[in-house]
Amino acid sequence: MTEETPGFEEKPDVPSGATSDDAAETAGSSDKEGRAAPAGDAAKTAGLTAELDQVRTALSERTGDLQRLQAEYQNYRRRVERDRVSVKEIATATLLAELLPVLDDIGRARDHGELVGGFKSVAESLETAAAKMGLQQFGKEGEPFDPTIHEALMHSYAPDVTETTCVAVLQPGYRIGERTIRPARVAVAEPQPGAAPSTSGKEAAESSDAKGAEDGAADAEGAKGAKADGKESGGPDKG
Repeated sequence: MTEETPGFEEKPDVPSGATSDDAAETAGSSDKEGRAAPAGDAAKTAGLTAELDQVRTALSERTGDLQRLQAEYQNYRRRVERDRVSVKEIATATLLAELLPVLDDIGRARDHGELVGGFKSVAESLETAAAKMGLQQFGKEGEPFDPTIHEALMHSYAPDVTETTCVAVLQPGYRIGERTIRPARVAVAEPQPGAAPSTSGKEAAESSDAKGAEDGAADAEGAKGAKADGKESGGPDKG
Protein backbone atom coordinates (compact mmCIF):
# COMPACT_ATOMS: atom_id res chain seq x y z
CA MET A 1 0.00 0.00 0.00
CA THR A 2 1.11 3.49 -0.80
CA GLU A 3 1.79 5.64 2.18
CA GLU A 4 0.03 9.04 1.97
CA THR A 5 1.87 12.17 2.98
CA PRO A 6 -0.06 14.18 5.50
CA GLY A 7 -1.04 17.73 4.32
CA PHE A 8 0.20 20.94 5.89
CA GLU A 9 -2.23 23.62 6.98
CA GLU A 10 -1.23 27.25 6.32
CA LYS A 11 -0.94 29.22 9.46
CA PRO A 12 -0.04 32.82 9.95
CA ASP A 13 3.49 33.55 10.78
CA VAL A 14 3.73 33.61 14.46
CA PRO A 15 6.97 34.29 16.22
CA SER A 16 8.39 31.39 17.96
CA GLY A 17 7.32 31.27 21.53
CA ALA A 18 4.18 33.32 20.85
CA THR A 19 0.89 32.07 22.09
CA SER A 20 -2.37 31.82 20.19
CA ASP A 21 -3.59 35.07 21.74
CA ASP A 22 -0.59 36.92 20.26
CA ALA A 23 -1.36 35.50 16.82
CA ALA A 24 -4.95 36.70 17.06
CA GLU A 25 -3.82 40.25 17.98
CA THR A 26 -1.43 40.32 15.01
CA ALA A 27 -4.18 39.36 12.60
CA GLY A 28 -6.52 42.03 14.07
CA SER A 29 -3.94 44.82 13.67
CA SER A 30 -3.46 43.88 10.01
CA ASP A 31 -7.19 44.17 9.40
CA LYS A 32 -7.27 47.62 11.09
CA GLU A 33 -4.38 48.92 8.94
CA GLY A 34 -6.18 47.75 5.78
CA ARG A 35 -9.32 49.63 6.76
CA ALA A 36 -7.43 52.81 7.79
CA ALA A 37 -5.44 53.08 4.51
CA PRO A 38 -8.30 54.48 2.30
CA ALA A 39 -9.12 57.14 4.89
CA GLY A 40 -5.49 58.27 5.01
CA ASP A 41 -5.27 58.54 1.20
CA ALA A 42 -8.40 60.74 1.09
CA ALA A 43 -6.97 63.10 3.70
CA LYS A 44 -3.69 63.31 1.81
CA THR A 45 -5.50 64.07 -1.46
CA ALA A 46 -7.51 66.83 0.20
CA GLY A 47 -4.32 68.36 1.56
CA LEU A 48 -2.66 68.30 -1.87
CA THR A 49 -5.74 69.89 -3.46
CA ALA A 50 -5.66 72.71 -0.93
CA GLU A 51 -1.97 73.28 -1.58
CA LEU A 52 -2.62 73.31 -5.36
CA ASP A 53 -5.33 75.94 -4.91
CA GLN A 54 -2.94 78.08 -2.90
CA VAL A 55 -0.27 77.77 -5.60
CA ARG A 56 -2.77 78.71 -8.31
CA THR A 57 -3.88 81.77 -6.34
CA ALA A 58 -0.29 82.85 -5.79
CA LEU A 59 0.48 82.33 -9.51
CA SER A 60 -2.54 84.47 -10.51
CA GLU A 61 -1.42 87.25 -8.19
CA ARG A 62 2.14 87.16 -9.51
CA THR A 63 0.86 87.18 -13.09
CA GLY A 64 -1.25 90.27 -12.35
CA ASP A 65 1.77 91.97 -10.76
CA LEU A 66 3.87 91.19 -13.85
CA GLN A 67 1.22 92.57 -16.20
CA ARG A 68 0.96 95.78 -14.20
CA LEU A 69 4.73 96.09 -14.18
CA GLN A 70 4.88 95.64 -17.95
CA ALA A 71 2.17 98.28 -18.48
CA GLU A 72 4.03 100.75 -16.24
CA TYR A 73 7.25 100.07 -18.14
CA GLN A 74 5.59 100.69 -21.51
CA ASN A 75 4.11 103.96 -20.22
CA TYR A 76 7.53 104.95 -18.92
CA ARG A 77 9.15 104.24 -22.29
CA ARG A 78 6.55 106.30 -24.15
CA ARG A 79 6.93 109.17 -21.70
CA VAL A 80 10.71 109.12 -22.00
CA GLU A 81 10.51 109.05 -25.81
CA ARG A 82 8.05 111.95 -25.82
CA ASP A 83 10.27 113.95 -23.48
CA ARG A 84 13.32 113.17 -25.60
CA VAL A 85 11.62 114.46 -28.76
CA SER A 86 10.41 117.56 -26.93
CA VAL A 87 13.87 118.32 -25.57
CA LYS A 88 15.37 117.88 -29.03
CA GLU A 89 12.83 120.25 -30.59
CA ILE A 90 13.46 122.87 -27.90
CA ALA A 91 17.23 122.63 -28.35
CA THR A 92 16.91 122.90 -32.14
CA ALA A 93 14.54 125.86 -31.87
CA THR A 94 16.90 127.63 -29.46
CA LEU A 95 19.86 127.15 -31.82
CA LEU A 96 17.98 128.32 -34.90
CA ALA A 97 16.54 131.31 -33.06
CA GLU A 98 20.11 132.53 -32.58
CA LEU A 99 20.70 132.23 -36.34
CA LEU A 100 17.63 134.23 -37.40
CA PRO A 101 19.48 137.61 -37.45
CA VAL A 102 22.07 136.08 -39.76
CA LEU A 103 19.33 134.77 -42.05
CA ASP A 104 17.74 138.23 -42.04
CA ASP A 105 21.05 139.76 -43.15
CA ILE A 106 21.31 137.18 -45.91
CA GLY A 107 17.80 138.03 -47.09
CA ARG A 108 18.52 141.77 -47.17
CA ALA A 109 21.76 141.18 -49.06
CA ARG A 110 19.86 139.08 -51.60
CA ASP A 111 17.23 141.79 -52.06
CA HIS A 112 19.94 144.40 -52.74
CA GLY A 113 21.88 142.16 -55.11
CA GLU A 114 24.87 141.90 -52.80
CA LEU A 115 24.73 138.11 -52.43
CA VAL A 116 27.61 137.23 -54.78
CA GLY A 117 30.83 135.26 -54.81
CA GLY A 118 31.94 133.22 -51.84
CA PHE A 119 29.47 134.96 -49.56
CA LYS A 120 26.65 133.57 -51.70
CA SER A 121 27.94 129.99 -51.36
CA VAL A 122 28.27 130.31 -47.58
CA ALA A 123 24.81 131.85 -47.29
CA GLU A 124 23.17 129.13 -49.36
CA SER A 125 24.95 126.41 -47.36
CA LEU A 126 23.69 127.94 -44.11
CA GLU A 127 20.11 128.16 -45.43
CA THR A 128 20.27 124.54 -46.61
CA ALA A 129 21.52 123.34 -43.20
CA ALA A 130 18.76 125.28 -41.44
CA ALA A 131 16.13 123.79 -43.76
CA LYS A 132 17.41 120.26 -43.02
CA MET A 133 16.91 120.97 -39.33
CA GLY A 134 13.25 121.71 -40.07
CA LEU A 135 13.30 125.52 -40.29
CA GLN A 136 10.53 126.91 -42.51
CA GLN A 137 10.01 130.52 -43.58
CA PHE A 138 6.51 131.98 -43.91
CA GLY A 139 4.83 135.31 -44.56
CA LYS A 140 3.76 136.64 -47.97
CA GLU A 141 2.20 139.82 -49.27
CA GLY A 142 -1.50 139.58 -49.99
CA GLU A 143 -2.34 136.83 -47.51
CA PRO A 144 -4.99 137.40 -44.83
CA PHE A 145 -3.72 138.67 -41.51
CA ASP A 146 -3.57 135.94 -38.84
CA PRO A 147 -2.69 137.21 -35.34
CA THR A 148 -1.39 133.78 -34.33
CA ILE A 149 1.45 133.89 -36.88
CA HIS A 150 1.63 137.57 -37.87
CA GLU A 151 2.74 140.64 -35.93
CA ALA A 152 1.36 143.91 -37.32
CA LEU A 153 3.91 146.74 -37.14
CA MET A 154 2.12 149.15 -39.51
CA HIS A 155 -1.55 149.79 -40.16
CA SER A 156 -3.40 151.56 -42.95
CA TYR A 157 -6.66 151.60 -44.92
CA ALA A 158 -7.00 150.58 -48.55
CA PRO A 159 -10.02 150.64 -50.87
CA ASP A 160 -9.03 147.48 -52.73
CA VAL A 161 -9.10 145.01 -49.80
CA THR A 162 -12.12 143.25 -48.35
CA GLU A 163 -10.47 142.06 -45.12
CA THR A 164 -7.42 142.77 -43.02
CA THR A 165 -4.57 141.87 -45.37
CA CYS A 166 -0.79 141.76 -45.19
CA VAL A 167 0.34 144.33 -47.74
CA ALA A 168 4.06 144.20 -46.93
CA VAL A 169 6.36 141.74 -45.15
CA LEU A 170 8.83 143.70 -43.06
CA GLN A 171 10.47 140.60 -41.58
CA PRO A 172 9.68 136.98 -42.49
CA GLY A 173 8.50 134.53 -39.87
CA TYR A 174 10.02 131.14 -39.09
CA ARG A 175 8.64 127.92 -37.67
CA ILE A 176 9.74 124.35 -36.93
CA GLY A 177 6.88 121.96 -37.54
CA GLU A 178 3.95 123.41 -35.59
CA ARG A 179 6.19 125.48 -33.31
CA THR A 180 6.47 129.16 -34.29
CA ILE A 181 9.94 130.52 -33.56
CA ARG A 182 9.20 134.06 -34.70
CA PRO A 183 6.00 135.56 -36.13
CA ALA A 184 6.10 137.35 -39.46
CA ARG A 185 6.27 141.11 -38.95
CA VAL A 186 4.04 142.77 -41.51
CA ALA A 187 2.21 145.93 -42.52
CA VAL A 188 -1.53 145.45 -42.73
CA ALA A 189 -4.32 147.27 -44.51
CA GLU A 190 -8.02 147.27 -43.71
CA PRO A 191 -11.01 148.23 -45.86
CA GLN A 192 -12.04 151.88 -45.78
CA PRO A 193 -14.58 152.50 -43.00
CA GLY A 194 -18.08 152.62 -44.50
CA ALA A 195 -16.84 151.74 -48.00
CA ALA A 196 -18.94 149.36 -50.06
CA PRO A 197 -17.32 145.99 -50.72
CA SER A 198 -15.20 146.21 -53.85
CA THR A 199 -16.09 144.03 -56.81
CA SER A 200 -13.78 141.50 -58.27
CA GLY A 201 -11.85 142.07 -61.49
CA LYS A 202 -14.23 139.94 -63.54
CA GLU A 203 -17.30 141.71 -62.16
CA ALA A 204 -15.68 145.11 -62.82
CA ALA A 205 -14.90 144.11 -66.43
CA GLU A 206 -18.45 142.87 -66.98
CA SER A 207 -19.83 146.11 -65.51
CA SER A 208 -17.56 148.17 -67.79
CA ASP A 209 -18.61 146.20 -70.87
CA ALA A 210 -22.28 146.63 -69.99
CA LYS A 211 -21.84 150.36 -69.51
CA GLY A 212 -20.00 150.65 -72.84
CA ALA A 213 -22.80 148.78 -74.59
CA GLU A 214 -25.40 151.11 -73.08
CA ASP A 215 -23.43 154.17 -74.18
CA GLY A 216 -23.10 152.78 -77.72
CA ALA A 217 -26.82 152.13 -77.92
CA ALA A 218 -27.55 155.69 -76.73
CA ASP A 219 -25.21 157.14 -79.39
CA ALA A 220 -26.89 155.09 -82.10
CA GLU A 221 -30.30 156.27 -81.02
CA GLY A 222 -29.07 159.87 -81.06
CA ALA A 223 -27.65 159.55 -84.60
CA LYS A 224 -30.86 157.96 -85.86
CA GLY A 225 -32.93 160.78 -84.38
CA ALA A 226 -30.73 163.44 -85.96
CA LYS A 227 -31.04 161.81 -89.38
CA ALA A 228 -34.80 161.71 -89.07
CA ASP A 229 -34.88 165.41 -88.17
CA GLY A 230 -32.80 166.22 -91.27
CA LYS A 231 -35.25 164.42 -93.53
CA GLU A 232 -38.23 166.19 -92.07
CA SER A 233 -36.66 169.64 -92.56
CA GLY A 234 -35.90 168.86 -96.24
CA GLY A 235 -32.45 170.34 -96.09
CA PRO A 236 -31.21 173.43 -98.10
CA ASP A 237 -32.92 174.35 -101.45
CA LYS A 238 -31.02 173.62 -104.63
CA GLY A 239 -30.28 176.63 -106.92
